[in-house]
Amino acid sequence: MKAPVPAHPTFASTWSRVSTRFLPFADAATVELPLSRLLRLSLFQVSVGMALALLIGTLNRVMIVELHVPAWLVGFMVALPLVFAPFRALIGFKSDHHKSFLGWKRVPYIWFGSMLQFGGLAIMPFALILLSGDSLQHPIVGQMGAALAFLLIGAGLHTTQTVGLALATDLAPVESQPRVVALMCSMLLIGMALSAVIFGLLLRDFSQLRLIQVIQGAAAVTMILNVIALWKQEARDPSRTAHALPTPSFRESWESFSHRSHAKRRLVALGLGTVAFSMQDILLEPFGGEVLKLAVASTTALTAALALGGLAGFVIAARALVRGVDPYRMAAYGAVVGIAAFSAVILSAPLASTFLFTLGVAGIGFGSGLFGHCTLTAAMSLAPKGQIGLALGVWGAVQATAAGGAIAISGLLRDGVAHLAASGALGEALAGPATGYTVVYHLELGLLFATLVAIGPLVRNSNEAHEEASEDSVWPNLQSMNLREEVTQ
Repeated sequence: MKAPVPAHPTFASTWSRVSTRFLPFADAATVELPLSRLLRLSLFQVSVGMALALLIGTLNRVMIVELHVPAWLVGFMVALPLVFAPFRALIGFKSDHHKSFLGWKRVPYIWFGSMLQFGGLAIMPFALILLSGDSLQHPIVGQMGAALAFLLIGAGLHTTQTVGLALATDLAPVESQPRVVALMCSMLLIGMALSAVIFGLLLRDFSQLRLIQVIQGAAAVTMILNVIALWKQEARDPSRTAHALPTPSFRESWESFSHRSHAKRRLVALGLGTVAFSMQDILLEPFGGEVLKLAVASTTALTAALALGGLAGFVIAARALVRGVDPYRMAAYGAVVGIAAFSAVILSAPLASTFLFTLGVAGIGFGSGLFGHCTLTAAMSLAPKGQIGLALGVWGAVQATAAGGAIAISGLLRDGVAHLAASGALGEALAGPATGYTVVYHLELGLLFATLVAIGPLVRNSNEAHEEASEDSVWPNLQSMNLREEVTQ
């Protein structure tokens, strides 16, 4: 006997019929990689975002203000995770050729990366106790403990992110990989934003004990999220990880990767664009407060505008790449949007326009999202067969190193120029507080133009590059696939 059909459709059945055009990244799901499994896998990006929010935001402020640690020392500690950024290429290479009787290539590296993150977060509370002065130990012991914690967290998140993205690429079908990459990048931003809000609420009534509890909770949540993300994702296949299989050396793999068409130019373009979009990271909120006299709540909202712009850039880039648009052409569009956005931010100072400033901030996020997603897609699409981990590691190493260096340089440059302007060395017209900021923004404009110069030949030679990639790449040219489908139809 048939079950009676309900007269009114349930909310779940109604929601399931909503077109995927109105659900961002829902079209990334496939039969091989359903949306539930894809979202579960993306939880490792949430844990990475949580760690970044804790290091860059919460601990940065607490160590300087509440614990009275010198700002230069805190800056040094926050920069310590960058020490492991260049090793992302080696980590990706090792995961490509991992030997194991269990038949896993990616899982061991993600697991050890998670353990490193957990270890760093577990050490951090004890280091903070020593830094607070509630101990008979010399302050240098607490400083060394905090430095070790930052190092472990940095090594863990770089390992987890590099190999996690490689695993997502292994699992996703070719045609859905641009959307999968966009989803993974978006989950990182979502993890950072949600974690920042939760940390702020939990630490509203600040105490050292509450801070320790928050860090310990973050350590536990990291392991829970990453275990859920890994559960039954990579199938065991001992034939792929047999010890008898030949393993190329890292040098041989790097030479094979670096000698491909315009490989060095791609890395130069990535580095220039990343520096151009990253120098403003620690300057936008102070610029809004000092130059435009915005309240703390208003400058905090700028982070949301930047993140929303980045999410919009990821969505549009994913849709364009699936339609076959050349990734470097889209990356160039991102640089052009960045030029217009930085121009708006610069003009907001003499015009005293909050609207123009907010629009420019959102535009920076949008351009950065386009550029970052498209350069990552291009790196993956042109990776030789069996080197997807290496390709992602190289991209991550260049991107992370360039971003960290850009942030450090921008702070020094802004402070130096501001000091000269305040002393009158630059003349009466440049004696205002906006001078130090606008010098950095103008430098970013110049770097974006240099990025366009570096990308130009990549766009013109995209056809040859994709022909080369189609012979031995893990990711054939999507545009060629779409054209073949149209001819077939």
